[in-house]
Amino acid sequence: MITIRPATSKKDLRTFVKFPFSLYKDSKFWVPPIIKQELETFNKDKNPIFKDAEAQFFLAYKGDEVVGRVAAIINWLEVKNQSIKKMRFGWFDFIDDLEVSKALLETVEKIGREHQLDYAEGPVGFSNLDKVGVMTEGFDSIAPMITWYNHPYYIDHYFKHGYKIEKEYSESKFPFANVKPETFKKAQELIKRRYKLKALKFTKTEEVMPYADRMFDLFNQSYSSLASFVEITDIQKEYFKSKFVSFVNPEYIKFVVDEDDTLVGFAIVMPRFAEALQKAKGKLFPIGFTHVLKAKKHSKDVIFYLIGIHPDYQNKGVHAVIFNEYYETFTKKGIEMCYRTPELEDNVAIHKIWKHFDPVVYKRRKTLRKNL
Repeated sequence: MITIRPATSKKDLRTFVKFPFSLYKDSKFWVPPIIKQELETFNKDKNPIFKDAEAQFFLAYKGDEVVGRVAAIINWLEVKNQSIKKMRFGWFDFIDDLEVSKALLETVEKIGREHQLDYAEGPVGFSNLDKVGVMTEGFDSIAPMITWYNHPYYIDHYFKHGYKIEKEYSESKFPFANVKPETFKKAQELIKRRYKLKALKFTKTEEVMPYADRMFDLFNQSYSSLASFVEITDIQKEYFKSKFVSFVNPEYIKFVVDEDDTLVGFAIVMPRFAEALQKAKGKLFPIGFTHVLKAKKHSKDVIFYLIGIHPDYQNKGVHAVIFNEYYETFTKKGIEMCYRTPELEDNVAIHKIWKHFDPVVYKRRKTLRKNL
């Protein structure tokens, strides 16, 4: 018999966070989160998303053994401001037992019906900066820290419980050797002169901070047309600045401004921390932070985390200015491989930007939906 219990106490939430550590203990490709950071994500006093969203966390038990987990999420900005009556769910992990996954999903669906929502969709996080999608291809490659990894049987459980594909994402990679500067070098000079643009270079995190709020504003503008977009609020900006910006090498943050110092384009690249996090085993102390620090300084692989162009400058080649900046930085750093985060399959504009580098799709993932 499967029992579903809410995870409300600190002990329960720690159990919730640590369940995948046992589920994937034999996997060479799963990347553990930092337990402390994950707990802070679920802490209503620390994560400002809870001012506009609510979440309940559940554990599935078979006897005394934890066999699954799920977070049931309602983002009220999405529901009330956009009239998208979606019941979100994420952090959905389970053993290969249909009764377990069914019980967890039925718990989510019940909450959605109680709030008169139209459908459930997952796996997703609280917002667009969270992890997304159940992996359907690429099980034999290590997962970046900014995505979920899962066993191959997961997708079958969704289908058997009546869920249908809602959105499809792909993750691609390309060796830095594929980058040919002639495809953007001359163009970026013309573009800078035509639109009176300049690229900003940073060597210290404190140099980035004066532009950080404007970056999130531009993120809201440039991504607003995409499916499932939820705006980042002012109070969330402060949280994300402390959580993300300070974690990224400042030289991997690129901004493009016009003659009035208005931000028209940005990109954030992160070192690949996956192997370092595997060595850290969920803890930064006593020695986990040394692995992360080493990766931050010396990783030869990078992940393109975000790129955004102001709507007035889209299709005008601003990305060429950004790529030129990264080409110079990556050449100095000796970067060898570039990875991209999950991108919607139907985001044609972003796929066009990358086509010159001959990227190879190495992972695919999906979100799934069920009407309530």
